[in-house]
Amino acid sequence: MRFKTDENLHPEVAEFFQEQGHDATTVWDERLRGSSDARIIDACRIEKRALLTLDAGFGDLRAYPPGNYFGIVVLRLEKQSRKHVLSLLPKVLELVKTEPVEKRLWVVDERAVRVRGGEPEPGNT
Repeated sequence: MRFKTDENLHPEVAEFFQEQGHDATTVWDERLRGSSDARIIDACRIEKRALLTLDAGFGDLRAYPPGNYFGIVVLRLEKQSRKHVLSLLPKVLELVKTEPVEKRLWVVDERAVRVRGGEPEPGNT
């Protein structure tokens, strides 16, 4: 699976995904730091990557319809420390093995993962 981690996540998040066999880059690596959300999500679309972020704005289905992207994973965590985020990543990776990310929005918190999307896009029924 191909991921891009947003600038609000420590580079160790991408390293963790890489260690697990995924192709993961960071907004920092690609000099997109400080870019608009629209530019970041467009880069993900062009590169065919799912975005992993702490930015709840990416959870807005009207602004970022899941069917238009290769996946958006929003971490809605009570604590956003590097240690806490890293402790939840195995849970995310276990689900990646069984649930598609592409064309879906995943909202992950400490208790659950909610998945939206997967419905046919208008005109594709």
